[in-house]
Formats: sequence, C-alpha cells, structure tokens
Amino acid sequence: MENPLQLSMVNFTKSAYIIVEGEQIATKFFIVRSGKVLISKEFEVVEEQDGNILGPGDFFGVISTMSAHSHIENAQALTDVSLIAVQKDQYGLLIEKNTPIAMKILQSFSRKMRYMDEALTKIALQKTAQETPDHLFQVAEYYAKQNKYNHAYFAYYQYVRFCPNGENIDLAKQRMAKIKPYSKAVYLVEKSDEITRTYPKDTMIFTESQPGQELYIIQKGSVKITKIVDDKEILIAILKTGDIFGEMSLLENKPRSASAIAYEDASIMAVNKVNFERMVTQQPQMITRLTQLLSERIWLMYGQLRNTQLSNPLGKIYNALWLQLEKARVNINPKTPYTFNMGPKELLEMVGPMKEADGGSLLAELFSNKKIKILDNKVFTSDTDEIQKQAAYYRKMEKINMSRRKSKT
Repeated sequence: MENPLQLSMVNFTKSAYIIVEGEQIATKFFIVRSGKVLISKEFEVVEEQDGNILGPGDFFGVISTMSAHSHIENAQALTDVSLIAVQKDQYGLLIEKNTPIAMKILQSFSRKMRYMDEALTKIALQKTAQETPDHLFQVAEYYAKQNKYNHAYFAYYQYVRFCPNGENIDLAKQRMAKIKPYSKAVYLVEKSDEITRTYPKDTMIFTESQPGQELYIIQKGSVKITKIVDDKEILIAILKTGDIFGEMSLLENKPRSASAIAYEDASIMAVNKVNFERMVTQQPQMITRLTQLLSERIWLMYGQLRNTQLSNPLGKIYNALWLQLEKARVNINPKTPYTFNMGPKELLEMVGPMKEADGGSLLAELFSNKKIKILDNKVFTSDTDEIQKQAAYYRKMEKINMSRRKSKT
C-alpha cells in the first residue's frame, strides 16, 4: 500500500525567527504559502540571484535538511506567514506528486553551486576560470604540453566541434592529426542510445568549457573532477560508485565548469534531459539521492567560503577543522578524540595560499594547543569540543569586528 504524502501547515507572526543559522540538525524544510520571509546569513559569501526575500512558492532550508547538517541560514518572517513544512523522509513523495517543485529546487541548487564554485576559484587562485567554448583550445594545449594525449585529443576534438570558425581551428586540426596515434579518447560525441558507457582509466568524460546536455551516475570505478586555472590543473574531487556529476550543464544548459576524467576504469550511466525529466516522475529515489548529494556539496562549499571571510589565520584553521568534523558527522564531546584525514600540508591548503614561513608559524601556533598534535602525519585532537569552541570564538570575534567596521563607515 502506497504511503500518503503528509505535509503540515505552520504559521509565524511578523518578525518571528523560523530557523536560526548554526542551530540543530535540520529535519524539515519549508515552502512559502503566503507572506514574505527574509533569508540572511552570518557571513554573506555570495549574492543570491533570486534575492533574499522569499514569497509564495519559494522554499528554504532544503540544503541543510537534505544533507542532514545544521542550518546555514536564518529565516525570519517579514510579514505574518503561512508555510508548508516538509519532513526529510517525505521528499521523495513530494517530488513524485509535484514534479515542478523538484525541478525548481534542483535548478536553484545548480545556480548556487556555480556561484560558489566561481567564488572559491577566484579566492583560492586570484583568477576567474573561463567557461566559454573558446577555452577548449587552451585546455587541449595544456594537456598536450603535459603529454596527456587522451585528454588533449578529446579537448581539441571538442574545440573543432563547437568552434568551427575559431581562430585556432587549423592549428587544432594539425595537433589532432599529430597526437591521434597516441590517444585512446572515447565517446567524443554523445549518443542518446549509449546510456551505459565504459571509460578506461585516464580517459576524459567531458572537458571544462564543453557544452553539455547530460549528467552521469558512476556505476563502477571512480572519476576525478579537475579544473585548469592559471595554467595549473586543480583537483576538485574524486568521486566513487553511486556519485552523480555533470548535473549543472543539464539543469542550466551552460558549458561545463570543470573536467571529468576516469580515475580508474569506470562504468557510467549517462542521463540526458529527456531521460532526466522521466526520472523525476518515475524514479523519485534517484532524484532524492541527487538532491542529497547536491545539498552536501553546497553545504560544504558554503562552509569553505564562509571560512575565507575570517580575517584571523588561526581562526580559519580552527574553522576548517570544525567544518571537517561536521562534514564527517562526528559527535562533538569533551575528551572525545578524532584523527583528521589530512596532514598539516593539506590543512594549510584548505585555508588558502600563503607564504611558507607564514604557514610554519601558523602551524606552530595551532600545535601550541596541547589538545592538537600530529599523529602518524595526520592532524589529531584529543578533544573535539575544543575545536568547536575555538572555531565559535573566532567566528564571534569576526562578527564583532565586522560590526565595529560598519559602525565607523
């Protein structure tokens, strides 16, 4: 027997807080029925395209609810409001009954991820990544110089395919002819009838700046996501079986923001727009999984961006460690030990570029805290509660300093 969709209606009076940033693990999100809701954050890391004032049909709290993390925003009633409360376990039934709400949520997620990805790239590398098809030639040139002919041939091919009148078209064709004997690139052109595809290790699934109309689900193996910025290849993530990627191009019809490369032999399911819309109605469990994955990514990206707003370098370190604890859903208690899956070098990379001497001084200051040390080349704490307290202290101090700076202007 099919379980019925159970939604509850809740009302809030003007000025009442509906959710508070940082408090409790979210278990439900809200859809506005009537009235207006103001969304705010402790640190506004990216401008919201749709604005911070929500009205009927808009939703909030989905990211924290579907990722099962603490709230990343405040929601306050600007007027008397009536809301529909949706419990996390009801999401699949909701989208099965109401396909448009699922598409609206996923499209808003895709926009948020694109903004945050661009902001992180700009902060970390002091340069904005390119996403126009012309950039395909630069990607191909980079990989050719690295003797990565599978990647280079794939990128040259996409440049010729999507930029037939490009200024480097003749050079691209010459390069392709030269490296073709050394390339094992596969699936240069997507075919809608090839739903399940096998990518040998070190072959490209798609390249950054390539127009795309598919998302992918890893059925076997692993995939790395990379981006070339300032003539450097940056590793963004390594995805495993069950992970979904490439959704932004499908949802927004924009060029790929990063490249996907088979990290090992991989079997992958390709889902185009027609199949995706069918999945929304026929496979709500798959869409629920996609929503959870995107929610987790956005929650983490917001945390990383929020960390860049802290002016105290040691505060950034503590906040980065706290973010890893919450990401791993560690129960934070006094005298509870935890070993982080990173060494001191990776920890410094998480808080942004700095001089080697500055990094050494910062680590010395961190390890002067007797509850934190290096154990088997991993960062270790004997007290997870200490990490949370220190991170909260530095966030509080930053908020006070921000208020002081505003009062002087």
